[in-house]
Amino acid sequence: MMRLQNKVAFITGVARGQGRAHAVRLAREGADIAGIDLAAPIEGVPYDPATRDDLAETVALVQAEGRRALLGVGDVRDLEGQKKFVADVVSTFGGLDVVVANAGICIPATWEESTAEIFKDTIDINVTGVWNTIMATAPHLIRRGGGSIIVISSVAGNKMQPFMIHYTTSKHALVGMTRGFAAELGLHNIRVNSVHPGAVNSPMGSGSMQQRIAETTESNPKLAGMNTPFLNRWAADTSEIADAVAFLASDESSFITADSLTVDGGAQHF
Repeated sequence: MMRLQNKVAFITGVARGQGRAHAVRLAREGADIAGIDLAAPIEGVPYDPATRDDLAETVALVQAEGRRALLGVGDVRDLEGQKKFVADVVSTFGGLDVVVANAGICIPATWEESTAEIFKDTIDINVTGVWNTIMATAPHLIRRGGGSIIVISSVAGNKMQPFMIHYTTSKHALVGMTRGFAAELGLHNIRVNSVHPGAVNSPMGSGSMQQRIAETTESNPKLAGMNTPFLNRWAADTSEIADAVAFLASDESSFITADSLTVDGGAQHF
């Protein structure tokens, strides 16, 4: 039996990469899928942006799993916009059960290259954007009688990511946010957990991302191997992160909350 039969899931950053993998996997488990994606460039981000065509492709993939999809263009920095979109989702699908706060950005920059704009954009999207998502969705989970919120952090939230102080700061912040929301929302039978991927094969490696990582590494090469996995490959597939998300969304994790589930091949321990 499908683990999320007749459930409704809301996912941010849903157009491609990890967000798309979460959408397809949760749909395969029986959930209808709603979500938003900026689907546009962000200044300073070195990898190729998601597009509206990517968003449309995710809709088609969810529908191919036999589930309904309600996906739109939206910015996690816009709290009121998220509230309105989620209200439309609940009106269309009848409720909300699972939230995956997945949207985020990653900009390689050494400490002296980093700017106030890079730091602000990273915190606004990766931290405030997650807070906005939970604030927009939690009231609907409460009305449903409970649910699961999954925050996508990073190995950088367990350890750190060299040459990305802004990113490391944002992903550490999500650990505290997860625990705080878990404590208070537990009263309403809502579980809140974080997932911590290491390297993942996704479009985040496109554009000039790999070049920028190499350039920043040259500033202090001894840090290059800091997040090396113990297993015999460097990166996870997006589907492997989605496996963790599906587990936390399902009743199989019904007594797990305020926890961090790491999917990094052991990299945090290197």
